[in-house]
Amino acid sequence: MYGEIITIGNELSSGRTLDLNSWYAAGRLTASGLKVTRITSVGDDHKMVSDALKRAVEASRFVIVTGGLGSTDDDITNEIVAQALNRPLCLDQQMLDQIEDHARVRRIKITSSLEKMAWMPQGSRMLNPEGTACGFSLIEKEVHLYFLPGVPDQMRYLMDKIVLPEILSHYKTLPIMRQRILKLYGLNEPGIAEIFKKIQGKTGNIVFGFYPRFPENHITISLRGQDEPTVTKELDRVEREVRRLVGSYIFAAGDQNMEEVVGHLLLEKNLSLSVAESCTGGLIGHRLTSVPGSSSYFHGGVVVYSNQSKIDLLRVDPRTLETHGAVSEKTVEEMARGVKDRIKTDLGLAVTGIAGPDGGTRQKPVGTVHVGLAAQDKVFSREYRFWGNRVQVKLNSSMMALDWVRRYINGNPFLSGI
Repeated sequence: MYGEIITIGNELSSGRTLDLNSWYAAGRLTASGLKVTRITSVGDDHKMVSDALKRAVEASRFVIVTGGLGSTDDDITNEIVAQALNRPLCLDQQMLDQIEDHARVRRIKITSSLEKMAWMPQGSRMLNPEGTACGFSLIEKEVHLYFLPGVPDQMRYLMDKIVLPEILSHYKTLPIMRQRILKLYGLNEPGIAEIFKKIQGKTGNIVFGFYPRFPENHITISLRGQDEPTVTKELDRVEREVRRLVGSYIFAAGDQNMEEVVGHLLLEKNLSLSVAESCTGGLIGHRLTSVPGSSSYFHGGVVVYSNQSKIDLLRVDPRTLETHGAVSEKTVEEMARGVKDRIKTDLGLAVTGIAGPDGGTRQKPVGTVHVGLAAQDKVFSREYRFWGNRVQVKLNSSMMALDWVRRYINGNPFLSGI
């Protein structure tokens, strides 16, 4: 039931690339009732990889290894495995045929660099021989080892279609492992910690997890048991308690994101939306249109970065800009009303602010953002102070603006700040 994950690559150990492979593999294994005891990330170093592999074979029942299967000079996983496990490299004809077919279709000349990918440790079995995503597996001291490419899409495909089903087939009776993910926005880490304190002692064998995913925070609720009905019933009970304590800060569950939730609500209530953006530069519109079918409720948007564009496109009063400035409640209210009227939608959403790193003042420091929402005959607006760099301020601004739409439709009060 237990195993470990090893990810290989200088780009991982140096921090240049985020290690999404171990995160994905661990999540899929755990959700299937298997236990991950250790995750190791090492650079393209012969001794380090060899030591990690030998240690894993001695301590685990299965091992997932990603990275180092390509054609470049630093792709040396095959060689390291062969030496570490004392298995000579052998030419796998099936793999070579696949490489040659791949090269022929793309009119690429077969080189020694490409051919080296077909040399695998003795006793290896090629994974996915009919597909383009390739890897191999072998058994060492009754431990099942799986070697997968470091390219995330290829690794995930092999993990889901081949590796995970094969690992599960080795175990007759696995405990049921189920997990719920609740996504929060607007509640900080200390606030979440206080909620955890309130439910301690009331949750039995439930395991809670907390994962910041800027600008969101995720709570996981996990339980391992022997039968599905019991596990589901207990998870339902605990989730209801968490939702009672957290309230409307929970905006989604599972794989949903904010723009999908907002889109579903707009569609459900038969409401149309338009957007006027200044500091976010089109990010809100981009997020909305990333959802298939968004044309049913999102009618359009404008990016009004300069004062003149606010005047020309949204009919913002020049006196408002002169008296209150571009970053103000009065301006964002006129922007929201203007885009709603010009595009003729039920709701008009607007943001204006100072994303930085320059442009801030003592009265309006970097991170000052105003959100406005025009609905029916009312216009709502509020000032926020977001922290972080330019990208973070823009992302937080887009998130807060979308959350306003969600809360308005659900009848929740707008957040006073983060």
